[in-house]
Amino acid sequence: MNGIPLASDPVAGYLFVAVTGAVIGSFLSMLVYRLPIILKREWERDCREALALPATDVAETFNIAWPASHCPQCHAPLKIRDNIPLFGYLLLRGRCRHCRAPIPRQYILIEVLTTLAAIVSVAHFGMTPRGGFAFALTAALIALTFIDMREQILPDTITLPFLWLGLLVNRAGLYASLDSAVVGAAGAYVFLWLVFHIFRLITGKEGMGRGDFKLFALGGAWLGWPMLPLVLLFASLTGALYGGALIVSGRQTRATPMPFGPFLCAAIWLALFYGWPLTTLYLRSVHG
Repeated sequence: MNGIPLASDPVAGYLFVAVTGAVIGSFLSMLVYRLPIILKREWERDCREALALPATDVAETFNIAWPASHCPQCHAPLKIRDNIPLFGYLLLRGRCRHCRAPIPRQYILIEVLTTLAAIVSVAHFGMTPRGGFAFALTAALIALTFIDMREQILPDTITLPFLWLGLLVNRAGLYASLDSAVVGAAGAYVFLWLVFHIFRLITGKEGMGRGDFKLFALGGAWLGWPMLPLVLLFASLTGALYGGALIVSGRQTRATPMPFGPFLCAAIWLALFYGWPLTTLYLRSVHG
């Protein structure tokens, strides 16, 4: 598929891509903070209804769009210039203009990562549908990574729509055939479901969250089933190395739960961009 060429003015083209990525990154940083709060309030309301308990009296409207951006410490509203992606954080020197409380670094980190993701997507796939959808998936993976690191949840409101989107984009064969995508999504979910229940039968403990099943299925829907071994191997290896390093350093114990989602997200991204070259390199090293 032919995309919009950048060769005529690559500087302007990549500048546009970078600005778009920064703006979306600013939205993601807000989403990572607000979505878990929204979900927890919904879960509390549903539990109270199921248990016939009186509803909590929450007068404040809280959703993705409202209230306007504000300091989480003193709740002072932010000025427009404070909300400029990337530069707002730098202008404030990482502190609230009013109370001088430090602004969490995750905000600037998400904006930087999303900006880089936009540039890398276009540089790798071109200004094409493949590049655009690759960036969309990367943005979703960034949001899921930070939410899982903070709250140890993988919201269905992100995972499931992108699972279906993966099947739809592969209806056109952008990253895999539709048959491979369908088998990949179903096979990934069933595989981790089986691992979960076998582990629980043996140990009596739950080794992972059910959101991981859906995230792995998302990877299968986008990448097709041949990429699943690479995704699982990379995620398991990096997760084990990271967890082992934390245990050795004394920052956590073996009993401390650790989210698997960030490692799955990183593995899905790696396979999306470099899956086939890595697989080819591995097969050549094995077979000489």
